Amino acid sequence: MTNQALIDALRDAEAVQYGEFELSHGGTSDYYVDKYLFETDTHCLKLIAVAFAAEINEPKLAGVALGAVPLVAVTAVETGRPYVIARKRAKEYGTGNRIEGRLDEGEEVVVLEDIATTGTSAVEAAEALREAGAVVNRVLVVVDREEGAAETLAEHELELDALVTASELLADQ
Repeated sequence: MTNQALIDALRDAEAVQYGEFELSHGGTSDYYVDKYLFETDTHCLKLIAVAFAAEINEPKLAGVALGAVPLVAVTAVETGRPYVIARKRAKEYGTGNRIEGRLDEGEEVVVLEDIATTGTSAVEAAEALREAGAVVNRVLVVVDREEGAAETLAEHELELDALVTASELLADQ
């Protein structure tokens, strides 16, 4: 299902850029989806929150720090569901938490993420949540770059759902 309004908003926010880019996993790409441009655009955020809300069945949300924090916050407001934040590593100060917020043993959680490329950060977040006692079966992303994230997540018994795929986003460009 193509979410054309979201695709148009991402393009209008100039979140899709062309050139030569190094990606966080070390690879390169001839396009880049700038999450900070769409996460600081209120129109994009609203569309993402509404689209995520339509896809969520789980009672609790989790956002991957730092990129998905705005996404999980607006989605929590849209849905009225509580959320937690999953860090890549435990803090070295304060409480030293890896999971921020309240999480009870056995709670079913969906992980929200901005962009999926390899799926590594989503897997790390899901594993941290599982270690904290959550039940995590699914990751929901704004953009799936279609570069192996679905397969990586499946290896960890996680389903990947995306609002938009790279094929859809880059079509007719």
